[in-house]
Amino acid sequence: MKRSGDKGFCCGAGGARMFMEETLGSPAGTGKRVNHERTEEALAINPDVIGTACPFCMTMMTDGVKDKEASERVQVKDIAELVLEALEHT
Repeated sequence: MKRSGDKGFCCGAGGARMFMEETLGSPAGTGKRVNHERTEEALAINPDVIGTACPFCMTMMTDGVKDKEASERVQVKDIAELVLEALEHT
């Protein structure tokens, strides 16, 4: 995704955004929820899986994928799940 590495973009949950309604302080001042912004960025690259190592991101991305009606084609998984799956297939 464009915003990754040292230019990463948080899903917002670590800053307690999962408990707030977005206002003018949201991305671009649009009132869009932060997790929707981040989910849209992830979905734009057409993934089968969105991986995360943060339990807050797991919740926010899962909610975002559901809200964007992409649950049928995209899974959200913890990095530990992906490692386990890779080990099971070796």
